[in-house]
Amino acid sequence: MPKGTNQKFKLYRLAQIMLEMTDDEHYITMPEIIEALGKYEITADRKSIYNDLRDLEVLGIEVEGESVGKSYHYHVVNRPFELAELKLLVDAIQSSKFITERKTNTLIKKLEKMISKYETMKLQRQVFVSGRIKTMNESIYYTVDAIHNAISENRKIYFQYYQWNVKKEPELRHGGAYYHISPWGLLWDHENYYLIGYDSRAEQIRHYRVDKMLHILLSEEIREGKEEFQKIDMASYSKKSFGMFGGKEQSVKLLVENSLAGVIVDRFGKDVMMIPADADHFTVSVDVQVSSQFISWVFALGSQAKIVSPKNVVNQVRKEIEKLAEQYALPIENRREN
Repeated sequence: MPKGTNQKFKLYRLAQIMLEMTDDEHYITMPEIIEALGKYEITADRKSIYNDLRDLEVLGIEVEGESVGKSYHYHVVNRPFELAELKLLVDAIQSSKFITERKTNTLIKKLEKMISKYETMKLQRQVFVSGRIKTMNESIYYTVDAIHNAISENRKIYFQYYQWNVKKEPELRHGGAYYHISPWGLLWDHENYYLIGYDSRAEQIRHYRVDKMLHILLSEEIREGKEEFQKIDMASYSKKSFGMFGGKEQSVKLLVENSLAGVIVDRFGKDVMMIPADADHFTVSVDVQVSSQFISWVFALGSQAKIVSPKNVVNQVRKEIEKLAEQYALPIENRREN
């Protein structure tokens, strides 16, 4: 049998054919394998293909043959991911605000290469998120990688930081000056990545939205703030800072209606202690960074939740209420009409 022009790619093409054309429900026969190789200008006989199929196991591709009538049917078994697992990954990628639309499509196409062409058709969008807004910062993945590298090398980083202005344009903060921060960890909270780092000038731990970081550079300086970082419980860091807005950490006691028990558990975890106050209410003490975001969260619970202590936080809530009352107060003439 004369050899084809692409014989040196035979094993590669055979692997490609088996991975693309077979799965647990779809098989291929020996004549079909020979025909498929022929499309790549590769000739082969049955004996050599038998040997090649065994060789594929060395590459981590396990092929199983099954006798059906007078012929054998072959298919790939034990793939790295099951279809159900890949669907979960696709759902996570598509519903993630953190991943850009362009990168979403690229990642899904890469995942599709791990299954057959038949299963690819099943790997469709499973999760529909209303009004999903994707980030527009394409460099975010390289920023995350650079942060990981800096942490592993125990080095500080430089970066610029931006915010959106009223014209919906990115605007560099601090006049475009570079931040010089010691990176200590990455935190995922409310669909955003945050860098947890030590600011040597302020002598405190701060956090920064990763998708708002630009032009990250590795510094020659060794990281600082290890002692400060070790004081932080990363597992509860985001629970204490609402919307990642900082504030003075305090233990706050709430009086809450029983119907909101699930809301409290979802926000603070199952370890939180809820003490019955009466037949309809319970009290709970939580450690939080008291900020306007935290107070707004309590306001959102309406009359079903109330901050009862400490006094300084209660006073802070009253001031917020007074500001809102003043902001939404009707002019005197309108009050008379109503």
